[in-house]
Amino acid sequence: MTAEASHQEHVPESALAEPVRRVGPLWITGLVLVNVGINAAFFGPIQVLIGQQAQAFDAGHKEAILALVTGAGAAVALVANPLFGAFSDRTWSRFGRRRPWVLIGALLGTVALVALAGAPNVAAATVLWCFVQLGCNGAYAAITAAIPDRTPVPQRGTVGGLAAMGQTVGILLGAVIAAVVSGNFALGYIICGAALVLGSVLYLATADDDPLPRVAIRPFSLGGFLASFWVSPRRYPDFAWAWITRLLVNVGNHMVTLYLLFFLTDAVRLKETEGIDPATGVLILTGLYAVFVIITSVIGGRLSDRAGRRKPLVITSSIIIAVASLTIGFFPVWPGAIVGACILGIGFGTYLAVDFALITQVLPKAADRGKDLGVINIANSLPQVLAPGIAYPFVAFWGGYISLYVAAAVIGLLGAVFVTRIRSVS
Repeated sequence: MTAEASHQEHVPESALAEPVRRVGPLWITGLVLVNVGINAAFFGPIQVLIGQQAQAFDAGHKEAILALVTGAGAAVALVANPLFGAFSDRTWSRFGRRRPWVLIGALLGTVALVALAGAPNVAAATVLWCFVQLGCNGAYAAITAAIPDRTPVPQRGTVGGLAAMGQTVGILLGAVIAAVVSGNFALGYIICGAALVLGSVLYLATADDDPLPRVAIRPFSLGGFLASFWVSPRRYPDFAWAWITRLLVNVGNHMVTLYLLFFLTDAVRLKETEGIDPATGVLILTGLYAVFVIITSVIGGRLSDRAGRRKPLVITSSIIIAVASLTIGFFPVWPGAIVGACILGIGFGTYLAVDFALITQVLPKAADRGKDLGVINIANSLPQVLAPGIAYPFVAFWGGYISLYVAAAVIGLLGAVFVTRIRSVS
């Protein structure tokens, strides 16, 4: 028997056991609101506020400033999510493993957002946005890990769908905040910070996370801690296939949305054909997409719980996402873009809920849920880096927008193919 196995035998069952009691509406509401707050704090700045601040710093170099600030933040996010997930796995507070990190992350993110409102220069803004990313990813890693901690497998599709709904509502709320402040980015940052704090209150006040006794914490060594972030595909092949599937579907999804503004301007010629400004067109399509994500994330998650099967819905949703890509590519007109955006929302909403439930069922160890879900979340963040490099040659050299959207469809369909390699989940 290994030392780790012997150690786990002495861990109280309630700390790491697979949950069997269904979570109630209050806990779910708290979970959803945390996701709303985190995503409002993320996407209000990313979509509008950082760009406005970049213009205020130096209008002639606003694009470079925006790329610097958001790129540095994205790099922090890639590291912070699995790192804070691992920290929460080792937390023995009487308030549980996850709640302390939701609190710490929300407070750090809020303080950094308020400070960002008064950032005197680009360097300060870059550092402060990295702290926002650090705090928000710390809270997100903890709240994501709380789902498999507390939710039984037959309820995870439903809860995962509601969490995805919260994320999408948060993205919309961030856009609304940015629109309401009408260019006053400092006020926008403060409101986003308030949304982050207020969204966390209910969960922090009512969640009943099981404390992790000190006996459950393995002896710390830096080498072992760093090595733990490598999850061997040979030992845990289902986890590896789930990670690859999520990466591919997200790359395809980002390729669809990345050049949407330019697609509406140059291919659809929206201003000329419909009299609609392309930026307004993006807002309309994003709103339609979000509405269908919200609806289908809830419905898809519940359907997978009732059926007791995940893979068929993951495959179906990946195919729907591919159909959306092809619709937009082969029908470069405003009605085609509207239909494509709606189909994309239907497919991606279902995918978000069901794939998350599937992933929680292939996590290697209960003791490492936070860290392992953080590793999975790299497959959410990495496509933001990969998609531009993959998409640009198709647009510039290899056939334009039709080839771009065909490539996006093919990449997404590969996700449907690879999910069939997962053996432990039906």
